[in-house]
Amino acid sequence: THKILHTRDKLFHCEICGKSFSLKSFLLIHINSHTSEKHFNCDICDKTFTQKAQLVTHLRSHTGEKPYHCEICGKSFSDNSFFSNHKKVHLSEKSLHCEICGRYFVHNGDLTKHKKIHRVEKTFLCQVCGKSFCSGRQLIRHKRIHFGEKNFDCEICGKSFVNNCHLIVHIRTHTGEKPYCCETCVKSFVSKGQLTKHKQTHIIGKTSHCET
Repeated sequence: THKILHTRDKLFHCEICGKSFSLKSFLLIHINSHTSEKHFNCDICDKTFTQKAQLVTHLRSHTGEKPYHCEICGKSFSDNSFFSNHKKVHLSEKSLHCEICGRYFVHNGDLTKHKKIHRVEKTFLCQVCGKSFCSGRQLIRHKRIHFGEKNFDCEICGKSFVNNCHLIVHIRTHTGEKPYCCETCVKSFVSKGQLTKHKQTHIIGKTSHCET
């Protein structure tokens, strides 16, 4: 998927306005801007959906497929939202959380190992703003913010971004994909950064109630 985003071959054309796209999925999303018709049909029960992802989830109700597995109790689910809601059952067991990013853990050993990520020495310094990074590649990507370089374009709306990661997150606003789920309230987000920021609201809520 990463390599495809860089290709300039646009083989899929919109018959309505003539705009071209490199991926068929991008074309289908674009077509929805011209019409509100539902394009994805279930061959089993004839229900229709506006997005392929919705159809895929629906088909599992017929096939019995349950791809989302709980590592704690072993239960499986067909829908990610149901799975996220189920994980709230185990939340009371997760008393360990990282004070830096808010991530929860069941075992203290896992928390200790995780904290090492935040302690990695950052030796690559940005001379413009003073921010430091763990690798030269991260520093180069960061410098694009200062120099205004935006070489990654969204084929759907034309918006440009300084790196491919930001482009991928942006594309999810078109596809509706929200792969990062909060284990506390089951809200979903398009990026890990949004989820981490959201988790802080739960931590602040817990620490603000002082028992007397």
